[in-house]
Amino acid sequence: MSKKALKRIADALERISPAPMATPDFGLASAFVWETEPDALRPVAKVNGVAMARLVGINRSRDTLLANTTQFAKGLPANNALLWGARGMGKSSLVKAVHAEVGGLKLVEIQREDIPSIGRLMNHLRGRKERFVLFCDDLSFDHDDSHYKSLKAILDGGIEGRPANVIFYATSNRRHLMPRDMIDNERQNGINPSEAVEEKVSLSDRFGLWLGFHPCTQDEYLEMIAGYCAELGLQPDNVRAEAIEWQQTRGGRSGRVAWQFVTDLAGRMGAAG
Repeated sequence: MSKKALKRIADALERISPAPMATPDFGLASAFVWETEPDALRPVAKVNGVAMARLVGINRSRDTLLANTTQFAKGLPANNALLWGARGMGKSSLVKAVHAEVGGLKLVEIQREDIPSIGRLMNHLRGRKERFVLFCDDLSFDHDDSHYKSLKAILDGGIEGRPANVIFYATSNRRHLMPRDMIDNERQNGINPSEAVEEKVSLSDRFGLWLGFHPCTQDEYLEMIAGYCAELGLQPDNVRAEAIEWQQTRGGRSGRVAWQFVTDLAGRMGAAG
């Protein structure tokens, strides 16, 4: 067999079974992104986050997650957390702000589609001296999606279970991580409806903390805008009327809508964001 043919075979085998991931240098950054094909932990030079002071109207969730994360950083018992609820109310921003506030922890982001690889990721983190907050933003599962079984085993089951130096935080618009019509369909059409529904919703039970984020009131929305304006040094006239008109054109109120309004306002006033 020629050398060229042998090289093609070797290259094919390498693609099928890539070389093991090199031990990452966790001193390079405080945050990493988990990538697959091949497996790698890519350092993030600067986390795209906001200051804790900007997160208005979610005081209870903020204090609860901060306390839980502080316990974990100290090596004390702490819970996995599911932050669920309304869009744009600061769920993912809170996770990143808490990570920055507590300090000393490594934040590792994993994409929803890479959930089946979570066992391999855990094996890379298990036994390290560093402590890791594993973070999945916008976690949810659709019809015929079996990825949730991989996550269930890691969070609370399996022989090895979750490493003591790893905690898992996820955000979702869905309390049970499944579409409502999917759960209703199981109740109506399943051979054993109660068991089928139980299997689907039991994933959320693996999270010891459920933190709900609900649409803000108009007063909270205006308070957010006032806080953002003060932070940027803006002193606009008639901001209340403009802010209310802005949220009406967007069809709702949230922290994200408030920040988008202030960004537009800062631009019109010639102020740096």
